[in-house]
Amino acid sequence: MKLTVVGCSGSFPSAESACSSYLVEADGFRLLLDMGNGALGDLQRHIGLYDLDAIFLSHLHADHCIDMCAYFVARFYRHEGGRCGTIPVFGPEGTEKRLTTAYDDVPDERSMSEVFDFRTLKSGTFEIGPFQVRTERVAHPVESYGIRIEHGGRSLTYSGDTGACPELGLLADGTDLFLCEASFTHGKEDIPDLHLNGREAGEYARGGNVGRLVLTHIPPWTDAGQNLADARAVYDGRVDLAHPGAVYEV
Repeated sequence: MKLTVVGCSGSFPSAESACSSYLVEADGFRLLLDMGNGALGDLQRHIGLYDLDAIFLSHLHADHCIDMCAYFVARFYRHEGGRCGTIPVFGPEGTEKRLTTAYDDVPDERSMSEVFDFRTLKSGTFEIGPFQVRTERVAHPVESYGIRIEHGGRSLTYSGDTGACPELGLLADGTDLFLCEASFTHGKEDIPDLHLNGREAGEYARGGNVGRLVLTHIPPWTDAGQNLADARAVYDGRVDLAHPGAVYEV
Protein backbone atom coordinates (compact mmCIF):
# COMPACT_ATOMS: atom_id res chain seq x y z
CA MET A 1 0.00 0.00 0.00
CA LYS A 2 1.03 3.57 -0.62
CA LEU A 3 -0.02 6.32 1.81
CA THR A 4 0.25 9.98 0.75
CA VAL A 5 -0.38 12.80 3.20
CA VAL A 6 -2.56 15.35 1.38
CA GLY A 7 -3.22 17.55 4.44
CA CYS A 8 -2.52 17.09 8.12
CA SER A 9 -3.32 20.31 10.00
CA GLY A 10 -5.75 20.01 12.90
CA SER A 11 -8.81 22.24 13.45
CA PHE A 12 -8.07 24.66 10.60
CA PRO A 13 -5.49 24.90 7.78
CA SER A 14 -2.04 26.16 8.67
CA ALA A 15 0.14 28.26 6.40
CA GLU A 16 1.83 25.02 5.30
CA SER A 17 -0.98 22.47 5.20
CA ALA A 18 -4.60 21.78 4.44
CA CYS A 19 -6.65 19.94 7.03
CA SER A 20 -6.87 16.17 7.35
CA SER A 21 -6.78 14.15 4.15
CA TYR A 22 -4.81 10.99 3.32
CA LEU A 23 -4.65 9.01 0.09
CA VAL A 24 -4.26 5.22 0.25
CA GLU A 25 -3.49 3.32 -2.96
CA ALA A 26 -3.10 -0.33 -3.91
CA ASP A 27 -3.74 -2.35 -7.08
CA GLY A 28 -4.76 0.84 -8.90
CA PHE A 29 -7.50 1.61 -6.35
CA ARG A 30 -7.52 5.02 -4.65
CA LEU A 31 -9.18 5.52 -1.29
CA LEU A 32 -9.24 8.94 0.38
CA LEU A 33 -9.41 9.18 4.15
CA ASP A 34 -11.14 12.48 5.01
CA MET A 35 -11.37 15.69 2.96
CA GLY A 36 -10.95 18.65 5.30
CA ASN A 37 -10.54 22.36 4.59
CA GLY A 38 -8.26 22.96 1.60
CA ALA A 39 -7.71 19.27 0.85
CA LEU A 40 -9.35 19.17 -2.58
CA GLY A 41 -6.86 21.62 -4.03
CA ASP A 42 -3.84 19.78 -2.64
CA LEU A 43 -5.25 16.41 -3.68
CA GLN A 44 -4.87 17.46 -7.31
CA ARG A 45 -1.09 17.65 -6.80
CA HIS A 46 -1.14 13.87 -6.48
CA ILE A 47 -3.98 12.51 -8.64
CA GLY A 48 -6.54 13.73 -11.14
CA LEU A 49 -9.73 15.34 -9.89
CA TYR A 50 -11.85 12.36 -10.92
CA ASP A 51 -9.43 9.53 -10.10
CA LEU A 52 -10.75 8.64 -6.64
CA ASP A 53 -12.50 5.29 -6.22
CA ALA A 54 -13.90 5.70 -2.69
CA ILE A 55 -13.93 8.15 0.23
CA PHE A 56 -13.95 7.46 3.98
CA LEU A 57 -15.06 10.26 6.30
CA SER A 58 -14.03 9.57 9.89
CA HIS A 59 -16.50 12.11 11.26
CA LEU A 60 -18.43 15.23 10.31
CA HIS A 61 -16.40 18.06 11.80
CA ALA A 62 -15.53 20.57 9.10
CA ASP A 63 -11.77 19.99 9.27
CA HIS A 64 -12.40 16.42 8.09
CA CYS A 65 -15.24 16.72 5.60
CA ILE A 66 -16.03 20.25 4.41
CA ASP A 67 -14.19 20.06 1.07
CA MET A 68 -16.71 17.41 0.07
CA CYS A 69 -18.95 20.38 -0.76
CA ALA A 70 -16.40 21.59 -3.30
CA TYR A 71 -15.97 18.06 -4.60
CA PHE A 72 -19.73 17.86 -5.13
CA VAL A 73 -19.48 20.91 -7.41
CA ALA A 74 -16.63 19.32 -9.37
CA ARG A 75 -18.53 16.07 -9.90
CA PHE A 76 -22.09 17.40 -10.34
CA TYR A 77 -21.32 20.35 -12.64
CA ARG A 78 -18.46 18.83 -14.63
CA HIS A 79 -18.39 20.58 -18.00
CA GLU A 80 -16.33 18.05 -19.94
CA GLY A 81 -17.74 14.56 -20.21
CA GLY A 82 -20.97 15.19 -18.36
CA ARG A 83 -21.88 14.56 -14.75
CA CYS A 84 -19.77 12.00 -12.89
CA GLY A 85 -21.23 8.72 -11.78
CA THR A 86 -21.53 7.90 -8.09
CA ILE A 87 -18.54 7.19 -5.89
CA PRO A 88 -18.86 5.33 -2.57
CA VAL A 89 -18.66 7.65 0.44
CA PHE A 90 -18.43 5.91 3.82
CA GLY A 91 -19.40 8.19 6.68
CA PRO A 92 -21.30 8.37 9.97
CA GLU A 93 -25.07 8.44 10.02
CA GLY A 94 -26.36 11.73 8.64
CA THR A 95 -23.42 12.39 6.30
CA GLU A 96 -25.62 13.23 3.30
CA LYS A 97 -27.76 15.64 5.34
CA ARG A 98 -24.70 17.27 6.88
CA LEU A 99 -23.06 17.95 3.52
CA THR A 100 -26.31 19.07 1.89
CA THR A 101 -26.90 21.53 4.75
CA ALA A 102 -23.34 22.81 4.53
CA TYR A 103 -23.61 23.42 0.78
CA ASP A 104 -27.08 24.96 1.27
CA ASP A 105 -27.89 25.54 -2.42
CA VAL A 106 -28.08 22.13 -4.06
CA PRO A 107 -30.63 21.86 -6.88
CA ASP A 108 -32.69 19.54 -4.68
CA GLU A 109 -32.26 17.56 -1.47
CA ARG A 110 -31.19 14.40 -3.37
CA SER A 111 -28.57 16.02 -5.60
CA MET A 112 -25.63 14.94 -3.45
CA SER A 113 -26.65 11.30 -3.87
CA GLU A 114 -26.45 11.64 -7.66
CA VAL A 115 -22.65 11.76 -7.44
CA PHE A 116 -22.00 10.27 -3.97
CA ASP A 117 -23.15 6.79 -2.97
CA PHE A 118 -23.51 7.37 0.78
CA ARG A 119 -22.90 4.33 2.98
CA THR A 120 -23.38 4.54 6.74
CA LEU A 121 -20.44 3.55 8.92
CA LYS A 122 -20.78 1.26 11.89
CA SER A 123 -18.16 -0.61 13.87
CA GLY A 124 -17.27 -3.76 11.93
CA THR A 125 -15.30 -5.33 9.10
CA PHE A 126 -15.97 -5.01 5.37
CA GLU A 127 -14.23 -4.45 2.05
CA ILE A 128 -13.48 -1.25 0.18
CA GLY A 129 -12.07 -2.18 -3.21
CA PRO A 130 -9.02 -4.43 -2.62
CA PHE A 131 -8.80 -3.42 1.04
CA GLN A 132 -10.08 -5.36 4.03
CA VAL A 133 -11.07 -2.74 6.59
CA ARG A 134 -12.11 -2.67 10.19
CA THR A 135 -13.80 0.36 11.73
CA GLU A 136 -14.37 1.14 15.38
CA ARG A 137 -16.22 4.04 16.94
CA VAL A 138 -13.74 6.07 18.97
CA ALA A 139 -14.01 8.72 21.71
CA HIS A 140 -14.96 12.14 20.31
CA PRO A 141 -17.88 14.54 20.93
CA VAL A 142 -19.50 13.52 17.65
CA GLU A 143 -19.78 10.06 16.09
CA SER A 144 -16.22 9.34 14.95
CA TYR A 145 -14.48 6.26 13.56
CA GLY A 146 -10.95 4.99 13.37
CA ILE A 147 -10.06 2.63 10.55
CA ARG A 148 -7.61 -0.22 10.03
CA ILE A 149 -6.81 -1.05 6.41
CA GLU A 150 -5.21 -4.35 5.38
CA HIS A 151 -3.85 -5.46 2.03
CA GLY A 152 -1.31 -8.05 0.98
CA GLY A 153 -0.46 -9.00 4.53
CA ARG A 154 0.28 -5.39 5.56
CA SER A 155 -1.80 -2.93 7.55
CA LEU A 156 -2.17 0.74 8.37
CA THR A 157 -4.39 2.31 10.99
CA TYR A 158 -5.79 5.84 11.01
CA SER A 159 -7.10 7.09 14.35
CA GLY A 160 -9.43 9.79 13.07
CA ASP A 161 -10.11 12.21 15.95
CA THR A 162 -10.25 10.56 19.34
CA GLY A 163 -9.42 10.67 22.99
CA ALA A 164 -8.02 7.65 24.78
CA CYS A 165 -10.25 4.57 24.37
CA PRO A 166 -9.88 0.77 24.16
CA GLU A 167 -11.17 0.70 20.58
CA LEU A 168 -8.15 2.63 19.33
CA GLY A 169 -5.86 0.03 20.85
CA LEU A 170 -7.74 -2.73 19.06
CA LEU A 171 -7.27 -1.01 15.70
CA ALA A 172 -3.60 -0.22 16.28
CA ASP A 173 -2.55 -3.62 17.63
CA GLY A 174 0.33 -4.94 15.50
CA THR A 175 -0.28 -2.49 12.67
CA ASP A 176 2.64 -1.70 10.36
CA LEU A 177 1.92 2.04 10.22
CA PHE A 178 -0.12 3.97 12.76
CA LEU A 179 -1.32 7.39 11.56
CA CYS A 180 -2.39 8.87 14.86
CA GLU A 181 -3.73 12.24 15.86
CA ALA A 182 -1.75 14.24 18.46
CA SER A 183 -3.67 17.47 18.89
CA PHE A 184 -2.91 18.19 22.53
CA THR A 185 0.29 18.79 24.51
CA HIS A 186 1.16 16.46 27.37
CA GLY A 187 0.81 18.28 30.69
CA LYS A 188 -1.11 21.18 29.15
CA GLU A 189 -4.51 20.00 27.92
CA ASP A 190 -6.37 17.16 29.63
CA ILE A 191 -9.88 16.90 28.22
CA PRO A 192 -11.33 13.37 28.14
CA ASP A 193 -12.92 11.94 24.99
CA LEU A 194 -11.66 14.70 22.72
CA HIS A 195 -8.05 14.38 21.49
CA LEU A 196 -4.73 12.68 22.19
CA ASN A 197 -1.33 14.18 22.90
CA GLY A 198 2.03 13.01 21.58
CA ARG A 199 2.82 10.94 24.64
CA GLU A 200 -0.51 9.11 24.46
CA ALA A 201 0.00 8.37 20.78
CA GLY A 202 3.41 6.93 21.65
CA GLU A 203 1.93 4.81 24.41
CA TYR A 204 -0.60 3.30 22.01
CA ALA A 205 2.21 2.58 19.54
CA ARG A 206 4.32 0.93 22.24
CA GLY A 207 1.44 -1.06 23.71
CA GLY A 208 0.35 -2.29 20.29
CA ASN A 209 3.85 -3.15 19.06
CA VAL A 210 3.29 -0.81 16.10
CA GLY A 211 5.86 -0.85 13.30
CA ARG A 212 5.93 2.90 12.69
CA LEU A 213 4.12 5.90 14.17
CA VAL A 214 3.19 9.02 12.21
CA LEU A 215 1.76 11.91 14.24
CA THR A 216 -0.89 14.01 12.52
CA HIS A 217 -3.76 16.46 13.11
CA ILE A 218 -1.51 18.82 15.05
CA PRO A 219 -3.17 22.28 15.19
CA PRO A 220 -1.15 25.39 14.30
CA TRP A 221 -1.07 26.44 17.98
CA THR A 222 0.44 23.13 19.17
CA ASP A 223 4.22 22.62 19.30
CA ALA A 224 4.72 19.69 16.93
CA GLY A 225 8.33 19.27 18.02
CA GLN A 226 7.26 18.80 21.63
CA ASN A 227 4.68 16.21 20.62
CA LEU A 228 7.34 14.37 18.63
CA ALA A 229 9.69 14.36 21.62
CA ASP A 230 6.92 13.19 23.94
CA ALA A 231 6.06 10.27 21.64
CA ARG A 232 9.72 9.25 21.32
CA ALA A 233 10.09 9.32 25.10
CA VAL A 234 7.73 6.34 25.44
CA TYR A 235 8.02 4.52 22.09
CA ASP A 236 11.28 3.13 20.72
CA GLY A 237 10.12 2.65 17.16
CA ARG A 238 10.30 5.14 14.33
CA VAL A 239 8.19 8.26 14.83
CA ASP A 240 7.57 10.92 12.19
CA LEU A 241 5.56 14.09 11.96
CA ALA A 242 3.12 14.04 9.06
CA HIS A 243 3.68 16.75 6.47
CA PRO A 244 1.95 17.49 3.15
CA GLY A 245 3.32 15.39 0.32
CA ALA A 246 4.92 12.76 2.57
CA VAL A 247 4.70 9.28 1.05
CA TYR A 248 4.90 6.02 2.98
CA GLU A 249 5.14 2.56 1.46
CA VAL A 250 3.40 0.11 3.77
